[in-house]
Amino acid sequence: MNRLREFLATCFYIGHIPGAPGTYASVASAAVFVLAGRPVAGKGWMLFLGIFLVSIFALSRAREVFGSDDPKPAVLDEFAGMWLAFLVGGTANWILMAVGFVVFRLLDIAKPFGIRRIERLGGWRGIIADDLAAGLLAGVAVRLGAIFIGT
Repeated sequence: MNRLREFLATCFYIGHIPGAPGTYASVASAAVFVLAGRPVAGKGWMLFLGIFLVSIFALSRAREVFGSDDPKPAVLDEFAGMWLAFLVGGTANWILMAVGFVVFRLLDIAKPFGIRRIERLGGWRGIIADDLAAGLLAGVAVRLGAIFIGT
């Protein structure tokens, strides 16, 4: 069961690629979002719910699987956060998706606006919640951007 959790938590082993695994998982999330038809309505939210539930399963035993409470290879949380940014942003516009991607990565890395505190929840909650907070804020930024540029 721990092998399955590792496989899922690392986003099909993307998390083991050297360099910037969180960014790689975010790219994978964007690619899957596009391949799914950029679903910003009901289908997208149902897929997000599935990703979220799989994240809980995969990351709930992070210490047992990886030996750490917030292991670097576990990037399914970045995948979920990126997906949430696109959904909250509510746009399938390529430029705004790119903005959402950049804003999400910046927020996930810098962890401003209390995101760092959310990360300290510990366990799977902290692993997932900080990325969902970054995704939510990135989505709001995209939504505001869409209003200002008129799309």
